[in-house]
Amino acid sequence: MKSRLALLAVLLCAATFVDAGPAVAAPPQTQCAPAANYPAATTPVAFWSTEARCAIIPAGPGGIFGSENFGNKFPGEAAVFMGIVHVAIYDATVAIEGGYEPYAIALSAPDASPEAAIATAAHDTLVGLPTLGLSSTQQASLDGDYVAYMSAIADGPAKDNGIEVGRKVAAGVLALRANDGLERDPSLADLNPPPQGPGVWQPGAGTVLGLRLPGVRPLALRSASQFRPDGPNFLSSEEYAQDFNQVKDVGRIDSATRTAEQTIDARFWTDHDLRQWNDGMLHLAADRGLDLMQTARMLAMAHVAGGDAMIACFDAKYHYWFWRPYQAIPLAETDANADTVADPSWRPLGVTPNFPEYPSAHACHSTAVVEALDAFFGTDKVPFTLDSRVTQTTRQYERLRDIVKDVDWARVLVGFHFRDSDLQGTALGRKVGRYVADHDFQPVGCSPVSRHGRRPKEGASRSHSVVKRS
Repeated sequence: MKSRLALLAVLLCAATFVDAGPAVAAPPQTQCAPAANYPAATTPVAFWSTEARCAIIPAGPGGIFGSENFGNKFPGEAAVFMGIVHVAIYDATVAIEGGYEPYAIALSAPDASPEAAIATAAHDTLVGLPTLGLSSTQQASLDGDYVAYMSAIADGPAKDNGIEVGRKVAAGVLALRANDGLERDPSLADLNPPPQGPGVWQPGAGTVLGLRLPGVRPLALRSASQFRPDGPNFLSSEEYAQDFNQVKDVGRIDSATRTAEQTIDARFWTDHDLRQWNDGMLHLAADRGLDLMQTARMLAMAHVAGGDAMIACFDAKYHYWFWRPYQAIPLAETDANADTVADPSWRPLGVTPNFPEYPSAHACHSTAVVEALDAFFGTDKVPFTLDSRVTQTTRQYERLRDIVKDVDWARVLVGFHFRDSDLQGTALGRKVGRYVADHDFQPVGCSPVSRHGRRPKEGASRSHSVVKRS
């Protein structure tokens, strides 16, 4: 009998969502989320998730990532900031809806306006993060959207209480993230690069990206190196030669073996993947009829997993400093491998990101998000749609893990990665996603208390209580 009760408890804790709640009135049109262009952003969670995306992600060259975006973060850092804002959205929703363990601060305000609480929590968190680096013009855009959104909410005690909840949540999240490493601005030399030589990545022209990420305090992991992989294949190995020759063949800009369809596959994933994933998840929430709490929890799980996967990935990148294919292939005569042949004229299909190769950041991030979604729904058999503004195409998947397979192969096709780097990034992302799903955003009574000590007291934030993160 006890074993059956224990099993029932496990199943109840694993349950992720119930029937959708009542619909929320459509928000006003603003710069970032006009209803005509973003029909999925019709709840406060979805609207402010979209607003956060716009404030974090850049428009890209020629507006290729979306002219509505006014942020400045490349995918590695963008994933961390999206995680931070979405835990604020989550905690504001928990304060009103209840049922789940809070992330940063425990509040209870069931009579507060969810629209006011979520909008204020997201807005105040975004403007309270000096490391987000918004210009005065960019912040004015964000402030203007907040004012327009709040003006559509009826005045009264519910709105006032919602604003108060949002302010407290933002203050709790910001206190938790104070001095988290994002404020640092290390140089390449500060990360102790190895001497130049075979297998060692050298920076290209322009800004080197991701230098601060190895020193950023994770959102959920105990440390950035918690799941650090073992490292790339030895240059002299047969495995390295196989990966070398594969990317040399299919990843070159003028490849004779890469098909036209594969070229589209490769370029599909050169969009800003935080934009792709966030828009895809918001459409998923709308298609599945998820209510506010369900949507907030799904997004928080996915973005915290994605953010920590990027931190862990860049910890590994700047630990191993492995060279990119565009460096390895022209210099193959230096790698002491008889099965690799140099080609000084080799160029990749895409412009290679300016940071070390191993492991693949896209594989780390996408797999962590997939693992979190798998945990949320209890299966990877979740129809999912993603689009690319680079290729102007849309893809529909029946299983989440098929997305990971596409990402892994696409990074070889575009000439950015050796195959092993993608597989190791996938393995790292899977560990991170599972860890986040197992340790945070749990139903009340199901949280693994031993990880943090006691749960937050009512009105207490982790940053000031015995449960703060180390």
